[in-house]
Amino acid sequence: MRDVKNFLMDEDGQGMVEYGLIIGLVAIVVIGALAALGPKIKGMFEKAGTELDNATTN
Repeated sequence: MRDVKNFLMDEDGQGMVEYGLIIGLVAIVVIGALAALGPKIKGMFEKAGTELDNATTN
């Protein structure tokens, strides 16, 4: 009975679970930001590419 109580009270793996949850949350935020800002970023790169093409052909 004492071994079961010690097993249930053991908190050694708790820190790793918390770090995993934090990493998962950060990943969700990054994916959300990329999804929201993706079209704007694409437009900026397309504009920069067009400007470079115009500058090299003139």
